[in-house]
Amino acid sequence: MDFGSFVGIISGLSLIFSAIFLGGEFLSFINIPGLMIVVGGTVASTLLTFEFKHVVTAFKSAALVFLSKRDNPNDAVETMIKLCKISRQQGILALSDVKTESGFLKKACGLIADGSEEATIRAALETEIDYLKMRHYNIQDVFKKMGTYAPAFGMLGTLIGLIQMLTQLANPETIGPAMAVALLTTFYGSLISTLFCLPIAGKLKSRTVNEVMNLEIMLEGSVSILNNDNPLIVYEKLSSFIPVNSRVPVEQMNLRGRR
Repeated sequence: MDFGSFVGIISGLSLIFSAIFLGGEFLSFINIPGLMIVVGGTVASTLLTFEFKHVVTAFKSAALVFLSKRDNPNDAVETMIKLCKISRQQGILALSDVKTESGFLKKACGLIADGSEEATIRAALETEIDYLKMRHYNIQDVFKKMGTYAPAFGMLGTLIGLIQMLTQLANPETIGPAMAVALLTTFYGSLISTLFCLPIAGKLKSRTVNEVMNLEIMLEGSVSILNNDNPLIVYEKLSSFIPVNSRVPVEQMNLRGRR
């Protein structure tokens, strides 16, 4: 589980609900018609904007924000150094037998083992990275759009409430409660946008950046293996992708066996 995401959502909800409990009655912040307008309208507009399968995929991916750990780029560097040693000791054909859960890395090993040229390997792997970015952008865009739609429907609900309030001006006692209900939809829209949709989109974007960095490490490592570079040279090349204070020294890497 992503600890930062968990702490963020729990602390955000806790502070908001604490402020509500300390400032007044909690039930006064519950309005079913307002929730129907904001949540229903946001979902409806999202489905109008995107294909249904993309929306479903986006919500499934959102679960990764909380359930999966971020891949460590040092692990990718370590893996490529291992493959470099295998290639130098057993030949590039040995890479075709490498067992890995990464389809990208399996493809890279297959291209190297087939004796492909550097330009061919770069073109194939860069295409994989480009289309991964595109797929991830579509997923992020779902939540960005939802973060835009939710406040808009909150304002729409407020306008509906104000219109209903103005029809009751003959009864001054209903104006205060009606105004509170009208403003609740704006509250719902802002809450959904700022605490859920936009943070999830941002988290997914940071995961994409991290994943792309790992793939770039594999790409450059594959080129180095093709060029028969020394493992220490491979380490120096690939560690450049990682911030200095986050790099694991080559001496501390477990370079035994295969991935």
